[in-house]
Amino acid sequence: MRKAAKDVDEYLQDFPPELRARLESVRSTIQAVTPESTEGISYAIPTYKLDGKNLVHFAGYAKHIGFYPGSKALEVFAGELSDYKTSKGTVQFPHDRALPLELLTRMVEWCKQR
Repeated sequence: MRKAAKDVDEYLQDFPPELRARLESVRSTIQAVTPESTEGISYAIPTYKLDGKNLVHFAGYAKHIGFYPGSKALEVFAGELSDYKTSKGTVQFPHDRALPLELLTRMVEWCKQR
């Protein structure tokens, strides 16, 4: 059980280096698309807010990175996400595959426009 982090840096610090690097890639991608967003912890995971509303979340797990753009984004990008495990509002990017950063960028851009 992970301890509750006060900020994203603290959240990331206890992950193994390889996983931390992957999580930092997700973080950097989100920040590049939405430099005006506010970074914090919500629901005990890294969260980005825009105009006071949750934009996206992500989290590290033993076998994947969870990315939480919301259910509407998953509907819009369903064709491109067909190779990934999804559920309502979340997609899992397994550690044994390269992160789809271009797709992640487009998903964050889409969420930003909503």
